[in-house]
Amino acid sequence: MTIAGPKTSRLSRRELLSVAGAVLPVSLLALPVAGFAQETVTAPETPAQPVAAAQQFSFDILTEEMRLLAQQPHVTAPAPEGFLGELNYDDYRLIRFRDDSARWTGEKTRFRLAAFHMGWLFPEPVRLFEVAGGTATEMLFSTDDFEYLNDLATRVPEHAELPGVAGFRLNHPLNRPDKWDELVAFVGASYFRALGRGSAYGLSARGLALNTATAQGEEFPRFSRFYMERDPAGGDSITVHATLESASVTGAYRFVITPGSETLMDVTARLFFRQDVAELGVAPLTSMFLFSEKNRAEFDDYRPNVHDSDGLRILRADGDIIWRPLNNPPRLTGSYFTETAPRRFGLHQRDRAFDSYQDTGARYERRPSLDVEPLGDWGRGNVRLVEIPSDLEANDNIVAYWVPEAPVKAGDAREFAYRLHWGDLAHDTDEPLAYVFETRSGHGGFAGVEAQQGTRKFVVDFRGGLIGPLDGETEIEPVVTIANGELTGSVLEKIAGTDIWRLVIDISAEDEAVVELSAHLAGFDRRLTETWLYQWINAK
Repeated sequence: MTIAGPKTSRLSRRELLSVAGAVLPVSLLALPVAGFAQETVTAPETPAQPVAAAQQFSFDILTEEMRLLAQQPHVTAPAPEGFLGELNYDDYRLIRFRDDSARWTGEKTRFRLAAFHMGWLFPEPVRLFEVAGGTATEMLFSTDDFEYLNDLATRVPEHAELPGVAGFRLNHPLNRPDKWDELVAFVGASYFRALGRGSAYGLSARGLALNTATAQGEEFPRFSRFYMERDPAGGDSITVHATLESASVTGAYRFVITPGSETLMDVTARLFFRQDVAELGVAPLTSMFLFSEKNRAEFDDYRPNVHDSDGLRILRADGDIIWRPLNNPPRLTGSYFTETAPRRFGLHQRDRAFDSYQDTGARYERRPSLDVEPLGDWGRGNVRLVEIPSDLEANDNIVAYWVPEAPVKAGDAREFAYRLHWGDLAHDTDEPLAYVFETRSGHGGFAGVEAQQGTRKFVVDFRGGLIGPLDGETEIEPVVTIANGELTGSVLEKIAGTDIWRLVIDISAEDEAVVELSAHLAGFDRRLTETWLYQWINAK
């Protein structure tokens, strides 16, 4: 099922985070566009931090609190007063978190914490707590924890306690034992992002998506409190609990974060609904796709590809794999992939070659892929993919999430458990199914002949798997289906000297038609490749 709508614009999450990143010291900072995980310098001394009263804490206690809160009307925090309410874009860029204010410096732990300053686009305070021995103590922050540059320093009161922060980042010796690399950041609504070993920041995840790209208008829940629980033995995992709040829902979240070549997050979300929700998006992912080989002609750019992710991958319950290359469509579109208990789904950056991007700053080849692995039976529902037109790489224009089949009503309680995998997520070379290595597109028909209106050619390269070593004479058949268009030709051939089989298909369609394409290769009485899906809008 596909929806299409008018072209829309929205606030860039990437722009928001690039400015928010300025609240970190230079030694902690990882720029979201350049994308390098940076190292921090351990301060020689840790200044005394303010101490707040402790309170009893457990995930069950937090869950009960949010269940009771859902029975009350949603209350938003008042606008901040004083200098916090006066901060603008230029002011916010002049704020740095101090190196010597990083929490847990000098302690027996594998993590460091730095905070984002509230104000400007982050008017509502986020409160941070530390959990130890079953009690939670608030981590208090003041203007002493931040450096205010230029004339901003004259407008900020000294030693003033802040009502909260905008979010936080955790650092960990991810890539080298003697360097503290940025690992994960939570800032802005319910957005967060993480890195695997060798990764550079790219796509993000969210706690929850409500009514995304629907007639009701999207609602953005936010994480209002975080509770950090370190391993008392100094291990490599940390547990972060969070409260989620919005007009329609409250929630208690638990993230068990384990860094590594794939950084893992075991997520438990307990949700309580105040209102009916038209569309619930569980485990939402947000990314950017501007152009690749299939639409590069629309951009005057020296780089061959610009994207954080190039495809949606779904590992189905029966072991089949769907690969849907991402689009930058002429108008907003949404696609639904009906599944029952999928094993995994996620947004991937498959191409890891620098030559494919030629960007020494952004280093798109290092952007992580992100998979959602449901824990337990999620039943029947849809993986939804939303693609938003964009002409700038600063815009995150791709969203993917799970939509449960059962509708959400006021008074409902839902629980979801899943594992997030952040990292390269390289293709398994022992996988018997050949994978989609590349998708290219151009005008339909024969080369050297004037293109006909309403036609398109797609070139799909399948690589590896059982068919990789076979010669071109092997009887392998393309299985191609098309909806809302006509297949006018297809050719399959083995590219000599490689493990790639190339499928070329030509299609035609009426003006403004939304065409759905599907293709895979078959032989020996079995499916031999991933299923390639694509959506083409024959826009004038």
